[in-house]
Amino acid sequence: MKSESGPRYRRIARQLKAAIDDGTLAPGRRLPSSRIFAQEQGVSRATVEAAYGELVAQGWLERKGQAGTFVSDRLVSRAPAAMPAHAAAAAVGPRPFQLGLPALDLFPRALWAKVMGRRLRTWTRTDLAFGDAAGEPALRQAIVDYLRVSRSIECRAEQVFITSGYRASLALLFSTLAQPGDAIWMEDPGYRFIRPTVAACGLRLHPVPVDEEGLNVDAGIRAAGDARFALLTPAHQSPLGVALSLPRRRQLLAWAARKQAWIIEDDYDSEFRYRGRPLPPLKSLDAPERVIYAGTFSKSLFPALRVAWLVVPPALVERFRPRADCSVPTLCQLALADFMQQGHFWRHLKKMRQHYAQRRRWLEQALAEQGFAVSSAKGGIQLLLPVAGDDRALAQRAQDAGLAVQALSDWRIVQEGAGGLLVGFTNITGEEEAQRLAAMLGAALRLRQPQG
Repeated sequence: MKSESGPRYRRIARQLKAAIDDGTLAPGRRLPSSRIFAQEQGVSRATVEAAYGELVAQGWLERKGQAGTFVSDRLVSRAPAAMPAHAAAAAVGPRPFQLGLPALDLFPRALWAKVMGRRLRTWTRTDLAFGDAAGEPALRQAIVDYLRVSRSIECRAEQVFITSGYRASLALLFSTLAQPGDAIWMEDPGYRFIRPTVAACGLRLHPVPVDEEGLNVDAGIRAAGDARFALLTPAHQSPLGVALSLPRRRQLLAWAARKQAWIIEDDYDSEFRYRGRPLPPLKSLDAPERVIYAGTFSKSLFPALRVAWLVVPPALVERFRPRADCSVPTLCQLALADFMQQGHFWRHLKKMRQHYAQRRRWLEQALAEQGFAVSSAKGGIQLLLPVAGDDRALAQRAQDAGLAVQALSDWRIVQEGAGGLLVGFTNITGEEEAQRLAAMLGAALRLRQPQG
């Protein structure tokens, strides 16, 4: 597809050349494979191959067979500057303050490889055939066992449907239950990356404000009392970090039972709570059976695993089964089931909670030393920094300095409310790194926030 700036592959080629020219990509640096880079850029693999091919022909890059594609050693190295936003996608590893990414350094890769290898060695001929369209029974049962102990959710394996991600889960849900034109409540501010999936299914989106008690149920009823769905993150609201209060949970369940509506509970970040006891999930209080529970392993293990799940009420199982089409490889599902059943998942979560609590303290202290206030939250994997003025402009300054900061306003549907900056802390591995990044953010914004 062409635009004013030319074909997409040439724009990617220009971005790579700029990164090489300013020293971000040094001579001899290996580039991501075309498949991985295509996924990061949201383009086809052929587009990336065309960009790589053009730069090879011009002498910027070199092909080294199966070893991959490298920045040419013949180029003169330059000292790297602060990473510009356009070159960040070509970088390897998490970007500073990147949101939604678990601590990649904490994942037990050797143990995972051992579990995968053992499963692969014990595969039988029948394991090579198509698996269950709803997901492998062993994984579904492992999820049931985990939810029973960790979240007090009682369900059976046949109620669990495995998908390839949160978007795939909602696509399955809406294709089964929704009709074009149905209304849906969505938190405002809320998880912005799911809105295209909702719109693609033909639903009418109604933003519902979030306050210190979570989703304002009264406001939702006033705006769209006959909505068919309510999508929310009650355990740790994304992005404000508040929990839905118990009175509001009961009010929401009563509304759903009265209107025969469906509540979609995204139990986002429920595993990572550092102070106090977590409130029970809506699903555990769901006597009227109106809650559909959505979860994923992207935040607790690693995003590339691409495994998520839905827990549906018993009455819906036979409606979901004909539409289920699990695309997660059987080997990954079975290895994940082994990982959970052998206790590795529990131990990994415990380790992550301990490290995240420390990393959060490091960053909170470093930001306070730079004059930033940090909104209080009892859990989650990101921090919210209230700011005055145009938070989008401030976020852009930070991004230009190579920091993956996001503006709270970009998560709003109705553009009202205080501004803020969202920063992730999970991949900050030391106190000195936290101080360095906080200083970079302060310098990029050229302002000092009053402590709160």
